[in-house]
Amino acid sequence: MMPQLVTVRVNRPDRRRIRIWVPVVPVVLVLSPVVVLAVVGAAVACHIYRIDLVRALCIGWRVVCALPGTRFDAEFSRTAVLVAIR
Repeated sequence: MMPQLVTVRVNRPDRRRIRIWVPVVPVVLVLSPVVVLAVVGAAVACHIYRIDLVRALCIGWRVVCALPGTRFDAEFSRTAVLVAIR
């Protein structure tokens, strides 16, 4: 299943917390021209490096489908950032 929601939370000690919810499907629809260009670029790269295009696209899709449940935490001095993919 493709990720549906990305939650970004920024904890800053001197200010309020920032929490942003980003729905994935509308963002992909808005950026679909860029996605098409990325697929064409991947097709050209696969042809140059003699990689099976269908297999590469299938593996890329499997990686995208494995993203839900991923959490990324980063801490910079006193600011903490949490990114959760659902």
